[in-house]
Amino acid sequence: MSNEPSILHHSVRTALDDASIRYEAIPCREEWADTAEFCAHYGVPVADACNAILVALKVTPRQYVACLVRADTKIDVNHRLAAEVGTKRLSFASPAEAAEVSGQSIGGVSLVGLPANIPVLVDSRVLERDSIIIGGGNRTSKVRLAPGELEKLPVVRVAEIAVPR
Repeated sequence: MSNEPSILHHSVRTALDDASIRYEAIPCREEWADTAEFCAHYGVPVADACNAILVALKVTPRQYVACLVRADTKIDVNHRLAAEVGTKRLSFASPAEAAEVSGQSIGGVSLVGLPANIPVLVDSRVLERDSIIIGGGNRTSKVRLAPGELEKLPVVRVAEIAVPR
């Protein structure tokens, strides 16, 4: 199913394989893991690179939603995302919080392999691409896949949550 699945974070690899998702594991130099550097150094179009962003709902107990957006867009937190989750009390999780909740490394956090209680919203623009790049759960790998493969994950829902940058 992939060229070197062992380079992925174990939770990402396990979730991909358990959902029978077809993917390619791509090695990445740690210093080029952030989206802009990755695209520049590996020749990946920005529209094909996707960012997983953990958003905290300001409720008790604290809840989260993971969002996947293309790198050429940004989450519309105050309108579109708020409408999708039913509250305007939202904030981006801090890097430390995102790493703790996901169990993954900042710069490589993936929507795949998150705890089962975290719903995932994939922006509809992501599905417009032939293939996308998502995090591998660490700073030394990425995953290339057809975006429709993400719909095999039980926690994924497609929604319009982003706007162009």
